[in-house]
This record gives sequence, C-alpha cells and structure tokens, in this order.
Amino acid sequence: MSQPSSLTRRSFSSHENPRVHALEGLPLATFWQRALGYWIDVLLAVLLWAPAEIGWRRFVLHEQTINVQWDFHEVGNVIVALIYFGLGNYWGNGQTPGKWIARTRAISLASERMGRWQSIERALGYGAAVLEGGLGFLQFFWDRNRMCAQDRLAETIVIDVRKSSQHHSPS
Repeated sequence: MSQPSSLTRRSFSSHENPRVHALEGLPLATFWQRALGYWIDVLLAVLLWAPAEIGWRRFVLHEQTINVQWDFHEVGNVIVALIYFGLGNYWGNGQTPGKWIARTRAISLASERMGRWQSIERALGYGAAVLEGGLGFLQFFWDRNRMCAQDRLAETIVIDVRKSSQHHSPS
C-alpha cells in the first residue's frame, strides 16, 4: 500500500528487518538540520586538526615555514576527518557534536547502537558524498527516507530528536 509522498518524505518507512520496523514513523531530520550539523562538525574537525598539523610540521618535521591548509588530498587531513566523524558517531551513538547542536541523530538500521565499523563507514560515506561533487548529499531530496550517501553506506537514517521524543524511543 503506497502512502502519499508528503508522508513518506517526513517519516521513515521500513522494509527490511525487525529493527527497521521498530523505527517506523520516526521523524526524519530536514536537509538544513543535517547541513548545519555537518558544517559544525567540519569546523570542529578543522579546529582540532590545525594545532596537531602545526605541531607535527614544527616539532617532528622541523619545518621553519609552515603553510597549513585543509585539503582532502592530504593523508593526514583524511585521517583526522575519519577519526573525528568515526569516533564522534561511535561515542555519541550517532550524535556528533554538530548533530547535537542541530538536534539530529544518526540511527542504525541494523542494531540499537552504532558499532565501530558502522561509525567508520558513515565517516567514509561523507567522503563519498563530497567526491561525488556533493551529489551524495543531494540524494536527500529524492530518496523516500531522506538517505544520503553516508546513510546508504552505513545503513543509517538521520532523525530529528526534537520530534522523535514525541513519538517513541528508537532504542
């Protein structure tokens, strides 16, 4: 039985396993909530990365002139982003500091808690979304459950925690 598109774009529709059936009807985060959380997390990752990068270049590589720039072609930058997003999702059970500020949470479609590997997959998914020229983020607009590249890769959805407390707990 098909639901009107306005309803399927505002709430999660399960189709796979008992876990996703338990998530039925949870309110999905808006695009702008997700964008806000992502950009806050990128800013925080850069703020954590910059002193480490400067220290590495100054005290380990003994560079006198240090030119610091965030670039996804630099292995260190990619590692910091993976650590930040991976640990943030794992320790926060799907809620990084940016998601906390944006009042969103990534919810696992496979288990009640985000696992280590699932958290890393989600972090890698951000890279995939960026490498697709941003198309991985724009998938939000045509997916019935507002899933982006990182959601598909990690088997997650992102909910609006403000509205989810009115429904039921996802745990």
